[in-house]
This record gives sequence, C-alpha cells and structure tokens, in this order.
Amino acid sequence: MASNLKCQSCNREITEDEVSISGGQTLCEDCYIDASHRIRVCDPWAERSKMIFRESHGLTGTDGLTDLQKDIYEFIKSRDKATREELAERFKLQPSELENQFAILRHCQLVRGKKEGEEVHLVLW
Repeated sequence: MASNLKCQSCNREITEDEVSISGGQTLCEDCYIDASHRIRVCDPWAERSKMIFRESHGLTGTDGLTDLQKDIYEFIKSRDKATREELAERFKLQPSELENQFAILRHCQLVRGKKEGEEVHLVLW
C-alpha cells in the first residue's frame, strides 16, 4: 500500500506514485509543472536573445506578443504603473503565470520593475 505524502508547496496529500522532485522538494504534479516552467525575469542572455530575434523579424512595440501580454502592457500604460497584485487580480493570473508574462515583457524591454518605497511597480521600459 502506498503511503501518503504532502506536497511541500501546496500541502496537498499525494501518494508515492504522484510524487515529483524538484529542487530537493517533494511536489505534486501541478506544483512540479509550475516550478519547472518558470521563466527567469532577470536573465541577460534571454533578454539579448529576445531583442536579437525581435530586431531580425522587424518586431517593434507589442508586435509578436500574445493578446494577454498586449493587454498587460496596455493596462500598465493606461495607469503609468501597476503592482503584481493589481495585475494578478485584473487578469485572473496565478503568481507564477504572471511572473512568466512579466519575464517575457521584460525580455522584450517593454516593462520593468521599479521600486517605490516598499512596493515594486511594473512600469513601461
């Protein structure tokens, strides 16, 4: 009989055959997928690669972005800035998905983080 374990991320009970290991943590399948598909925000090589790709394909501004990425960009533009919490609520995104979208926008040099007091706002590049 398989013993029950807990996902170290979401605390959900899982059986041994449902376990995935990532970064030394015991995770359920959902949390493993979430952890393994994260795009790094501060990645100079990714930023450089994205800019070379965009330039070589004649992409400027929001050209080549998904509708969601364009909507996030326009939302920030309309307000001059937005917090991650405001964006997550407005677009109904999990924090990890929001970080992936932000990473892509940052790699395109369209959006960046800016600390104001104790808060970090996302602003146009």
